[in-house]
Amino acid sequence: MLLSLFLTFFKIGLFSFGGGYAMLALIQSEVVTKHKWLSIGEFTDIIAISQVTPGPISINAATYIGWKTTNSWIGSALATFGVALPSFIVIVLMFLFLAKYNNSNFVKNTFKALRPTAAGLVFSAALLLMTKENFIDAWSIALFLGSFILLQKKWAGAITLIFVSGLIGILLYGP
Repeated sequence: MLLSLFLTFFKIGLFSFGGGYAMLALIQSEVVTKHKWLSIGEFTDIIAISQVTPGPISINAATYIGWKTTNSWIGSALATFGVALPSFIVIVLMFLFLAKYNNSNFVKNTFKALRPTAAGLVFSAALLLMTKENFIDAWSIALFLGSFILLQKKWAGAITLIFVSGLIGILLYGP
């Protein structure tokens, strides 16, 4: 189980581009669909906790999922190390490569192609979280729509909305 957990999160870290939110689709595919380590409800709860906990969402999610699946700090550490190790390796290799080829058209065009791919992965993650488990009543839909509008109009920041939504969730659904 520990090796499988490490390898799964290493693969997630290796094949995810665009940051933590872009990783969510791959994490859900591996953890919920393929391995069935978590239900979609448990996954959604872990993502919510990962968003309000300081640090990168992918690291937080890996840490929580590692604990949830193994009930040990070793599982948490292996999942966290697994998701972070590819980024470290890629950054070191990219630094060495870019130091030598940073003016190449091939390199510039490759980075241009990665931008829409990352945006697509983030959009895919958002769609995966739009399930009936997350929209349980009219209040949850109103909270989503209100937050979306406030963010789009730049009337509120993401951090403010996370805290306010958490307080509203406690008031509506209890601690």
